[in-house]
Amino acid sequence: MRAQKTMNLNKDQAHNIASVLAEALPYIQRFSGKTIVVKYGGNAMTDTELQRGFARDIVLMKLVGMNPVVVHGGGPQIGDLLNRVGKQSEFIQGMRVTDTETMDIVEMVLGGQVNKQIVNLIHQAGGNAVGLTGKDGNLIKATKMQMAFDAPERASEIIDLGHVGEVKAINTKVLDMLISDDFIPVIAPVGVGDDGHSYNINADLVAGKVAEALNAEKLMLLTNTPGLLNKEGVLLTGLNSKTVDELIEDGTIYGGMLPKIGCALEAVQNGVHSAHIIDGRVEHAVMLEVFTDEGVGTLITAE
Repeated sequence: MRAQKTMNLNKDQAHNIASVLAEALPYIQRFSGKTIVVKYGGNAMTDTELQRGFARDIVLMKLVGMNPVVVHGGGPQIGDLLNRVGKQSEFIQGMRVTDTETMDIVEMVLGGQVNKQIVNLIHQAGGNAVGLTGKDGNLIKATKMQMAFDAPERASEIIDLGHVGEVKAINTKVLDMLISDDFIPVIAPVGVGDDGHSYNINADLVAGKVAEALNAEKLMLLTNTPGLLNKEGVLLTGLNSKTVDELIEDGTIYGGMLPKIGCALEAVQNGVHSAHIIDGRVEHAVMLEVFTDEGVGTLITAE
């Protein structure tokens, strides 16, 4: 039985809605059955309306036959809890120094608070999600990250960041099982080393490696910017290995965007069809990127 409407659409409104639905059809057909890995972070995680919109986008993707996999961050939430317990955060080249006490808090926030909140949002939107950390089913095998610090006045030295890791391998068995049973995996970026220790891993890096391991059609990284901008502030898109190298060389890509672009580029060079850096501050950014011609961010491909 059709839900009762409170108002009728005028002709222009009806035409616009029909146009949007018609534009979405070829993308639904093209991506049906394909895996799309979405890294969820930034403002989209902290604004209530953006949270709900993100969850609805993910559920819609699943309902039309796509296989979304969510990898999330949680840096601000970790920082908030560390402040509340009186522990000072230290960052070196953008990486949080993570001692054993901090790692306990990271696991509590990422694997508990943030992960379960996202799972609940997806359930409220009508989907079926399962929350995981990289420790579940040995999903993310990690190695300890060693960061070299170079300074002109002294020799290079290795900095110990504590329980900060890199992805050694992704065990896709548990993900394949969940996807085949029509669940949406929601992954917290905590890995486990051969020594049994937990490691905090950058969520962008985890998303990229998960996309590679699953032979994903798309990798989507939500950010707090419109995408990659040139020096005049104009959005760049349609990038490949050559153009990215040129943009790094001329200083257009720098700072916090460097690892994000590097992650996206590595993914497409290892079998992911395309990577997208999109503006998570735009409501329904994921839906707009997947289902429309224009998209809302920077597209990166291998060629």
